[in-house]
Amino acid sequence: MWGIVRHKGIRPAVSKVRSFASAAKEMTVRDALNSALDEEMSADPKVFLMGEEVGEYQGAYKISKGLLEKYGPERVRDTPITEAGFAGIGVGAAYYGLRPVVEFMTFNFSMQAIDHIINSAAKSNYMSAGQINVPIVFRGPNGAAAGVGAQHSQCYAAWFGACPGLKVLAPYSSEDARGLLKAAIRDPDPVVFLENELLYGESFPVSAEALDSSFCLPIGKAKIEKEGKDVTIVAFSKMVGYSLKAAEILAKEGISAEVINLRSIRPLDTAAINASVRKTNRLITVEEGFPQHGVGAEICASVVEESFGYLDAPVERIAGADVPMPYAANLERMAVPQIEDIVRAAKRACYRSEPLAAVA
Repeated sequence: MWGIVRHKGIRPAVSKVRSFASAAKEMTVRDALNSALDEEMSADPKVFLMGEEVGEYQGAYKISKGLLEKYGPERVRDTPITEAGFAGIGVGAAYYGLRPVVEFMTFNFSMQAIDHIINSAAKSNYMSAGQINVPIVFRGPNGAAAGVGAQHSQCYAAWFGACPGLKVLAPYSSEDARGLLKAAIRDPDPVVFLENELLYGESFPVSAEALDSSFCLPIGKAKIEKEGKDVTIVAFSKMVGYSLKAAEILAKEGISAEVINLRSIRPLDTAAINASVRKTNRLITVEEGFPQHGVGAEICASVVEESFGYLDAPVERIAGADVPMPYAANLERMAVPQIEDIVRAAKRACYRSEPLAAVA
């Protein structure tokens, strides 16, 4: 595995976009990620996994369950607790033509390795005039979990999304997780793959087509999870689920919300977002990260630049509080977006909120 790699052909990074009509089965996000890793490692001997506890312990969140037994310690490599060390080794292996998947136990620990991610992985293709590809995936749980405090609760979508040379993906459902991880592993460029710890155990319907080993989702394409005509709600990761629940509440009050699952933070599907806003004439963005310089701010800027004349109301940003994450459960809940926040924002955008005097 560690010898000279000879390229015999490159598999396509994405498959054709298809409409899935077959009966679906239920699968957890954890199993979707595990199956994607398993199939890609089986299909390509250059793919290997490395990180803390990915082997003997089968992953801190059991994403790599069964892979050590199947592929052995050369391709499922337990590392010391040194993110800077094993991220650098991964980038070097990618320079050599291998396809590393580097797992961070949490993306908060990626800050120890950010020099390798930004300065080595993301910039090498440009600085080498296209002579060096860096086919590496950095993956792990991102964003707030529950009761883990300020140092373990940050969302890095905007951090990495600001860097040219990276692709940044944030799956919501099991089909997202499976199709996007396969695309990330096959991609010739570095991909930051932001999972959510609280979604690992959630089950979602997965079509028979999505269970095929050739299944892959296109990077840079958003998905309309629910069509609507009155207001556009754009979200990613766990906030997609919150937005869909908010849309159900809004429907009972006569407001038809369109919910867009970004899937990809960089590249950002601004075409899909603007097309939706030109239909609904209203925009709400939802994210767990900090409000300043966030993903929502970038989306709002795009809509103001490209579709300002279509807006019938000010854009609304729902984001985490502009404070380090509190540890206390009651304060933590106040620091991250809730379903009721999305509902109130949609009502404001549709001029359906109660007058302040009525709620005083």
